[in-house]
Amino acid sequence: MMKTETLNLTQEWDKTFPRSDRVDHCKVTFANHFGITLAADMYIPRGATGKLPAIAVSGPFGACKEQSSGLYAQEMAERGFLTVAFDPSFTGESGGFPRAMHSPDIDVEDFQAAVDFLSCCDKADPERIGIIGICGWGGMALQTASIDTRIKATVTSTMYDMSRVAGNGYFDSADSKEARQAARKEINARRTEDFRSGSYARAGGVVDPLPDDAPFFVKDYYDYYKTQRGYHPRSLNSNEGWAASTGTSLMNTRLFTYAGEIDSAILMIHGEKAHSCYMSRDAFKLLKGGNKELVIIPGAVHTDLYDRKDIIPFDKIREFMEAYLK
Repeated sequence: MMKTETLNLTQEWDKTFPRSDRVDHCKVTFANHFGITLAADMYIPRGATGKLPAIAVSGPFGACKEQSSGLYAQEMAERGFLTVAFDPSFTGESGGFPRAMHSPDIDVEDFQAAVDFLSCCDKADPERIGIIGICGWGGMALQTASIDTRIKATVTSTMYDMSRVAGNGYFDSADSKEARQAARKEINARRTEDFRSGSYARAGGVVDPLPDDAPFFVKDYYDYYKTQRGYHPRSLNSNEGWAASTGTSLMNTRLFTYAGEIDSAILMIHGEKAHSCYMSRDAFKLLKGGNKELVIIPGAVHTDLYDRKDIIPFDKIREFMEAYLK
């Protein structure tokens, strides 16, 4: 029998978005193959019967399920899908120690564990499973789709290729051996200090207070994570951030190696004015087949696709999922 740990789950509604009266909600847990128990919110269309098409949702990178992923999950449940929004390993209400760590292989495994759970859920149809990844978890969703053949449809929203950012810097501005070597030295010095102190220093979430000369994309993040709009006490980005020494695994990994071999359907959505839009455009070029689509939202910036229900094309996502989760 697969072992799970006991998690301390909050039962009251503590999301950054209002609760829908068209959806039933409950907390669920499931274990991944690394023995870490994940916490998730399950959303079910109220009054639904029979086995439903199901969707696992996660992201953004450093967020918690009470933020964007929960909103996406609830919205898709309103549209007829059983959904789970989960906290990745070492974050939020999920298990795993030390806290605020990650690794791309564990990130992919977390998505696969959610698919495991949905495949065995008595309310879900195991032949109709999709996933949605937001921001950095859009990249992890695409990576998961390249290995998990149970996934029939994948949506990425405002996708980040975290391995590209870790290795090349924002906008590929640090794509050189010298820049990577400097980053390696800094991270490894941090590892030594962490071992000496017996604790893991945190890198800090979104900068606060916000400098006047901050780049627009930093202001964009601040507007979500550090304001009433999106702040949550369990969100890494809203608070102390990831462990400072956790970046080398992403730097030493490249996502999307086999993206061209994904047979299942892919819908990539990005804002036209998002600083990150180049990542979706470049990743989409790797995909093959007539069941792949890139949708660019005019005028939208990166965080608009976190929670702006007037901008996020939820009905387009519904149509896509319905078409491929027949």
